[in-house]
Amino acid sequence: MDESRRCFLKTAGASIVGMGVGASAVTALADALGDTPYLGAKTAKRWAMVIDTRSCAETKGCTKCMDACHRVHNVPTIEDPRHEVKWIWKEPFRHAFPSMFEGTHGYEDRVQPLDWLKDRDVMVLCNHCDNPPCVRVCPTQATWKREDGIVMMDMHRCIGCRFCVVGCPYGSRSFNWKDPFGKPGSEERKNAKLDPSFPTRTKGVVEKCNFCAERLAKGMMPACVETCAKEGPGSLTFGDLADSESEVAAILKQAYTIRRKAALGTSPHIFYVV
Repeated sequence: MDESRRCFLKTAGASIVGMGVGASAVTALADALGDTPYLGAKTAKRWAMVIDTRSCAETKGCTKCMDACHRVHNVPTIEDPRHEVKWIWKEPFRHAFPSMFEGTHGYEDRVQPLDWLKDRDVMVLCNHCDNPPCVRVCPTQATWKREDGIVMMDMHRCIGCRFCVVGCPYGSRSFNWKDPFGKPGSEERKNAKLDPSFPTRTKGVVEKCNFCAERLAKGMMPACVETCAKEGPGSLTFGDLADSESEVAAILKQAYTIRRKAALGTSPHIFYVV
């Protein structure tokens, strides 16, 4: 991102603060949207995540990773499934992997029957694809892919056309059908328990997982990975797939992993150990 765009986001902070968003959130957004890393930022040539479904399944009912993600990104809890907003959630395996078999991804070519996984719930999120269809269909470039592979979402550029929602084959994008925390300046928003370090959204924009780009810019790991390691079963591994010495690369060389709908040619970069 060029400096003019970054400066615009930060100087726009005064007006955004007036809508109930803190200046620190504006800075976090500008940092997250950029391709140029800051001193101390975590960097990679190609970020990827590995989810070990075996250890995840051992802790039944665990939602710590999801709760952490939604808490730091001010994702609202909306009971109406027609209006729900979600960055990370769980799906039955048979829904997440309807074909039951996925294509190879260059690290492993073994095939094994997966019938025993049908009723197991698996964590799903944006796949941060190498060939993201959501980016191709966005008319305003509100969504784009960074050089490090993260598919970003600029909610200030989003016009709410929902082309990206239709284009995503994973159902990983949510549309705000209403102001999730009430109108800016309302008592409802003032009373909401919000994290001031990340911007809130308004009616009419799309949002999704951003691999915690704003945390990576500060040298921190994604909230879901950090929380799973500290409080959960440690089922999530995040790192640079382009680095042959990284932990994610090592896992993919050793374990049997699959990806969601890889046959579509999107090249998703969320890998599942089964």
